[in-house]
Amino acid sequence: MARRHDPGRRQRIIDAAIRVVGAKGIAGLSHRTVAAEADVPLGSTTYHFATLDDLLVAALRQADESFAEAVAARGALSGPHPDVARELAAAMGEWLAGDRTGVELEYELYLAALRRPALRPVAAEWADGLAALLARHTDPVTARALVAVVDGICLQVLLTGGSYDEEYACGTLARLIPPKPPGT
Repeated sequence: MARRHDPGRRQRIIDAAIRVVGAKGIAGLSHRTVAAEADVPLGSTTYHFATLDDLLVAALRQADESFAEAVAARGALSGPHPDVARELAAAMGEWLAGDRTGVELEYELYLAALRRPALRPVAAEWADGLAALLARHTDPVTARALVAVVDGICLQVLLTGGSYDEEYACGTLARLIPPKPPGT
């Protein structure tokens, strides 16, 4: 059934692209596979996303929101004196809990930026956004180091299929955070 006015079509295409990459990897992504998954005409995918990189940028941007949402939902980092290591470790635990398909997809898209320059600015947005949030509670260099450790721990858990150890993560993150001077 043709839909002449379909304001949700672009979003359905992005959601379909995420499902295709989740099921078949980036190698399985094409305008045709996404159109079939979204149940839209092939021309709709190319109308909204002229290239596959355009589609991957939209998918990565949407996927990137999940960890930021997990951190923001906790709310503890918005307080005046949070335990940054504990809160970040807990947010990672929530993000890695249960079905990891979404996290795996996010990292697959994130790492695709190595070969697809169009994705690099969006991949950098994730790291920059998290570093900016963390820099409110520590210096910018430490904030960037914390982001690198988050990436490293998450990738190790995903690649080994192991379980996430929140205490290990908290201890590792805490080692990077300079102690607060007495009386602050």
